[in-house]
Parts: sequence; C-alpha cells; structure tokens
Amino acid sequence: MAAVTGEVSWFCCGSSWGPCGTAGGGACGTCRSGNLQHAWPNTSQACLDITRPHVCGPSLARRTCGFVHYTTNLCNGARVRTSIADCGPQTDLFCGERTCCGSSCGTNRIIDLTPAAYSAIASLSTGLRPCSVDTV
Repeated sequence: MAAVTGEVSWFCCGSSWGPCGTAGGGACGTCRSGNLQHAWPNTSQACLDITRPHVCGPSLARRTCGFVHYTTNLCNGARVRTSIADCGPQTDLFCGERTCCGSSCGTNRIIDLTPAAYSAIASLSTGLRPCSVDTV
C-alpha cells in the first residue's frame, strides 16, 4: 500500500463515551485503549457502509482485524506501529476537515489511534494531526 495522507485522531475503545476505561473490545473484540491499536474505516463491508471514506475522496484498501499500519505525524515526524482493532473513524462526517501545522496539512480523517498509540506521536490535547499512513 502506498502511503495515504489525511488526519489522525484518537478514540477510546468500545461503545461508551467519556474517559477511557477498561470497557472496550471494538469491532474486532480486541481493542484496548492502553494498547498500540487503531480503527480503520474499511475493515469490512459493514464498516465501510458506516464510515464511507470514498464520499470524501480517499479510497482506502480493505484491511481486516490485526493488520499492521504505520502512522506518521507530519508535524514532528514521529511514527507509531499499530494493528487494527476497530472500525472507524466515520470519515464521511468530517469531509473537507483540514488540520495543519506549518506547511504540513492533512484533509479528512483516515485513522483513529487508541490513546496509547496517539500519545506515542502527539499530545492527546492536540486531538488531530496531519498524518501519513502506510504498511512499511
């Protein structure tokens, strides 16, 4: 897979909102907020039907539970290795959203990292960062 650019955000595993707790599991049943994991918008046809990244432009390859991606924060070059543990982000809700730092920009959310993974490349307080995602 060639690198795809966009935005990275973070999420707590599971269906509940609020502070990350022990609840979780996600679409794959393995998601834990303290692990280096992520949500991908095309883990299955059911997931794609919800997230709809193609509505915003990006055509993201089908990757299933456990598949490894590398996410690079384009603001500082920090990179993290994570595996798919959930479906998301719901890209179509954020079409055209743009995040920049200096001259590095990303448009449309393409990947959600767990808090542990996001913390490896940025402060959780930033919320969104421009990124590239690849498999190497």
